[in-house]
Amino acid sequence: MAIGRKEVGHIAALARLSLTDEEAQRLIKDLNAILGYVEKLDALDTKGVEPTSHTLEVTNAFREDVLRPFKEREKILKNSPARVESFFKVPPISEGVSST
Repeated sequence: MAIGRKEVGHIAALARLSLTDEEAQRLIKDLNAILGYVEKLDALDTKGVEPTSHTLEVTNAFREDVLRPFKEREKILKNSPARVESFFKVPPISEGVSST
């Protein structure tokens, strides 16, 4: 699958980025180069290779989840493009979900 101007425009809109035509063309070139490399990896025989997420074994350092009051809620919420009472208002992430 090749990345074109439409896909880069959509990604930029999701990230709330404004791109010049030059920046968009550079991203199209870079993203297509990345996809080309991934296609080369698809050609490798990986039968019998265990999936990994890290080259080294990693263990999680869990901590207790403790609710703490946050004193600067209004300071952070004033930067939000939309809010409902004391919460950030965000668009729905799947079709058919109400945005009430």
